[in-house]
Formats: sequence, structure tokens, C-alpha cells
Amino acid sequence: MKIKKILVSQPKPSSEKSPYFDLQRKYGVEVVFRPFIKIEGLTSREFRQSKIPITNHTAVIFTARTAVDHYFRLCKELRFNVPDTMKYFCVSETIAHYLQKYIIYRKRKIFYSETGHAEALLPLLAKHNKETYLYPISDVHDQKLHIPEDGSIKFTKAVMYRTVSNVIGNDEPFDYDMIILFTPSGVKSLLQSFPHFEQGNIAIGAMGGKTIEELKNNGLRLDLTTTSKAPSIAAAMDNYIKEHLDDPDEPRIEQERFKDPEPEPVPEPAPEPVVEPVAKKPSAKKAPAKKPAAKKAPAKKPAAKKPAAKKTTTASKKATVATKAESTKKTTAAAKKTTAAAAKKTTTAAAKKTTTAAAKKTTATAKKTTTSAAKKATTTAAKKATTSAAKKTTTAAAKNKKTTKK
Repeated sequence: MKIKKILVSQPKPSSEKSPYFDLQRKYGVEVVFRPFIKIEGLTSREFRQSKIPITNHTAVIFTARTAVDHYFRLCKELRFNVPDTMKYFCVSETIAHYLQKYIIYRKRKIFYSETGHAEALLPLLAKHNKETYLYPISDVHDQKLHIPEDGSIKFTKAVMYRTVSNVIGNDEPFDYDMIILFTPSGVKSLLQSFPHFEQGNIAIGAMGGKTIEELKNNGLRLDLTTTSKAPSIAAAMDNYIKEHLDDPDEPRIEQERFKDPEPEPVPEPAPEPVVEPVAKKPSAKKAPAKKPAAKKAPAKKPAAKKPAAKKTTTASKKATVATKAESTKKTTAAAKKTTAAAAKKTTTAAAKKTTTAAAKKTTATAKKTTTSAAKKATTTAAKKATTSAAKKTTTAAAKNKKTTKK
């Protein structure tokens, strides 16, 4: 039985490093990812019918990231503000870090199992026995966490989401050689999509004790599962494909895909007949082949003259090019000097003109200012002298009048 097409009942991995893609590249098989189940959350109205008050609980137990999503979704729909004092107990560290999507990690009290197993979480629950725990679960779930019901730990199971079959339509082709199942719900979904399903030569792989039990209860054959030699389902698939590739009636896929073309041995016989006649015929003609060697001597003279002429022409060309380059350099240097000298002359002449004009203007203004100042000084002095002489004459006239009266 040759495996060509495999159906994996899981969503497609986001990373290209998945072992399923390694199987594709290794054996040339086609792996199709088609989940048989899907998760639907309960509405707030459906959850109220369970009559479970979320406000009466002081801690929450999470065994899956799906439970985290639907817990905070229902709290938002029910308008319940999760208090800062709420405690969270998680099965693994990954789920504990996933809480950062909804809460601030540092400000909350979060506990998780260090081993990643649900059994290691029970001592933490027993240590905080004063808390009232809320345990969000699905309607169909595996008992990962067996909490004792003797009253030592107060807890309430709350169904917040359900598992629904993702039915395969009749229009979709079902031409698979292998089917991989992971949950009991996946087995039920397969039989629900195909009520008259007959396994025949189709290989079925399952993972988990309850999945295998559900498979056998429905009369289906288990062909591969995880073992100590194959701890993952991908390793079990690899071993199963290898075993069935060794059938003598069917070719190996690895040989078809990785067969080397071997181009080296193919050209070896072709040159052998070509080399043999060539070796036989020129064996007798080796003596006349020496004659053109004697004719090479006179042929050397024109050969020597031609390259000499060529050398001279090339040398003359190089010399002319060099002279032209030197002349251009000299002309450019002379042009630069002349332009620099002309620029200096023009700048000095312009500077002299500007300085003489400025000096003339300054002298004219100085003369004007001095003449105006001298005129002002003379007029003021004349005015003072006339006023003082007038005063003297008036005083002298007054004295004369007094003397005459006496």
C-alpha cells in the first residue's frame, strides 16, 4: 500500500519547521490539514442558565488557553469587572504567560505547575484551601485535573465553551490514504460526515487513550500510534511510511525523488571510438608533419617586422596622445593663471576706485562741516561783541547825562 495523501485533523501549523512538512519533503506525500472539530463559546444567556455566580469565586483554575479566552469573554459580556485580588492557578507556565493578553502579569497573583502536569497543581490548590475556585471547562473534556471532592478544596466546574463537529461536505473529495485523529470528538465527526464509512486500505492513526478507545468502539482499525520508539505522531507516521515503502510490488518514493542522474558513465563509451581512429591515422604522417617546422624560420622575419611597425605606430600614437595631454594641461594652467591675474587686477582697480571715491566724499563732508562750524563761530562772536559794545555805550551815555544834570 503506497501512501500518497494524508489527512491530519488539526489546523495547519504556522511554522515551516513542523515535522509534517518534513514528511512532505522526504517522501513526496501530500499532507492536508482539516480540523474535524471546532470550539464555540457559550453565550451569556446560556451561561446564566447554569446559575453559576462568577462573583462568588476568588480564584480561577485554567487547564487550557481556550478556557482563558472564554472566561474573560464571558466576564466582559456579563459586565463583571475582574478584581485585582483574583488569583489564577495554571497547569503550565505557558498558560500562565498567556494571561498577559488580558491582565497585567506583575500585579496579579499567578501560580502554575513547575513540571507542566496537572497533578503537580493539586498541592498548590490544597495550600490555598481558603480560596473558592472556578474551573472553566468544555462540555466534552478530558479529566486532566482530578480535584478531590471531599470538601477540602472548594471549586465549581463551569462549562463555558463546547466542542462542535466540523462536518466535511459531500462536495469535498475524500481520497486519503491515511487519516490522523487526536480526540474522540474527531472520531465522531468523521463518522458523522461519512455515516457509511468503510476503512478498507485506509490507514488510521490515533493519539491518546480515549481516542483509541472511541476508535475501537466504532469498529475501526488502529494502524499506528505513539510508542516509546516513536514518541510523537509524526515519528509514528514516518516509521509507517518507511515500512510500506519496502513492498516489492511498488517502487520506493525515495528512489524516484532522490535518484542521481549519474552523467559521468554515459560519456565514457562515446569518446573511445573517436580516439582510436585518430590515433591510428596520424601515426604514419608524423614525418611530414616536421616540414612546416622548417618553413617557420623564414616566416619569422616578416612576423618580427610587422609587430615592430605596429609597436612604432602605437608608440607614436601614445607619444602624440601624451603631447596633446601635456599641451592641454599647459594651456589650461596658463588660462587659469591669466584668469587669476585678470581677476586680481580688476579687483584691485575696483578697490582703489572705491577707496578714492570714499576718501573724496569724506574730505568734502569734512570741509563742509568745518566751514559751517567756522561761520557759526564768527557770527556768534560778532553778536557778542556788538551786544557788549552797545551795553558800554549805553552805560557811558547814562553817566554823561548824570554829570550834566549836576
